[in-house]
Amino acid sequence: MKVSDIMSRGCLTCKASDTLHDATQKMVMRRCGSLPVVDEEDATKLIGIITIRDTMLPLYPNFGEYIHDAKSARDFEDMEENYKRVMCMKVREVMTPNPMVVYSEMPVLKAASYMGLKNLRRIPVVDNDKLTGIVSIGDINRGMFIEHG
Repeated sequence: MKVSDIMSRGCLTCKASDTLHDATQKMVMRRCGSLPVVDEEDATKLIGIITIRDTMLPLYPNFGEYIHDAKSARDFEDMEENYKRVMCMKVREVMTPNPMVVYSEMPVLKAASYMGLKNLRRIPVVDNDKLTGIVSIGDINRGMFIEHG
């Protein structure tokens, strides 16, 4: 079985200049955990990926702040107040540039092994330097079950 047999085509994307609010809205409304980030001029050119986790990380202090400033670092109500500020950030500020990709003609278990190496739940599918879709670990599991279950 190939990635092309199970991948989602025509996936939702965002641009690096979009706000985190715009990207988060797309992910929340479509119940997806990540978006490929495409070039401003060429919507088929993958330049990064953003996850719902990426949109939340700016809210949290780094580990050093927890150690050195226990009082303010644990003020979770104050951290929540920063959410509006974080949502104004640009996707480029938190996205993962040049993400790992798979190809549509790759065997699904090879794609799954790449995903396992980096603990990824979703990975973009690129063919001839163009974004053609996205595949999730759920897609792979479903495809394997239908084929062999």
